[in-house]
Amino acid sequence: MAQAKINAKMNDASKGKFSRTLSMADRSGRLLESLDQIETRVEALREEASAMEQERECLIEMIQSIRNSQELRSVCDGEREELSLTASRLLGRTLTVSISVDTIRNEQQEEALKKATAIIDEITGKVLEDMEGARKRLQALHAACVTDAPPVPLDQKFQSVVISCALEDQKKIKRRLETLIRNMDNAQKTIQIMDNQKVDHSCLSNGK
Repeated sequence: MAQAKINAKMNDASKGKFSRTLSMADRSGRLLESLDQIETRVEALREEASAMEQERECLIEMIQSIRNSQELRSVCDGEREELSLTASRLLGRTLTVSISVDTIRNEQQEEALKKATAIIDEITGKVLEDMEGARKRLQALHAACVTDAPPVPLDQKFQSVVISCALEDQKKIKRRLETLIRNMDNAQKTIQIMDNQKVDHSCLSNGK
């Protein structure tokens, strides 16, 4: 009789332990599911912030392009002053927006980013000396960042450096090169327009 009571208590204890184990597993599963959902939202947040960061860069580039455009120089002084003030106001408001998405890198990726940045900075530092040469070198760097067959020869050394960078850094490097090339194209167009105007003015002065 006593042994039967002991066995009954042991069975009850086993059942209670088994129930608690199931309950802990359920809780663990629910917590894991919640963390999975949070991870999805975190990645979405980073993507949205990165998109906003790109939009900020795009707006700044557009405003600066208008401020330096030949069209702005061709309007009358009063309108040009008003347009310049509006552009400056918009630029100031855009610069008040601060967005930062930090990239997690290992030591190799950190070193690769420094090398890639140094290569680009070296070229941009020589733009005033040789704009066309710098433009061609930047195009070769950009060709190393795209997957499609580029129309220009790519810089294989730079390509190996970029591949060693973190994926987010690779995208930022590509965008920076695109911006630099686009700005140089716009600058060359402006120079050509100004040169043509000088030629036209010279012809008019000579009565031709």
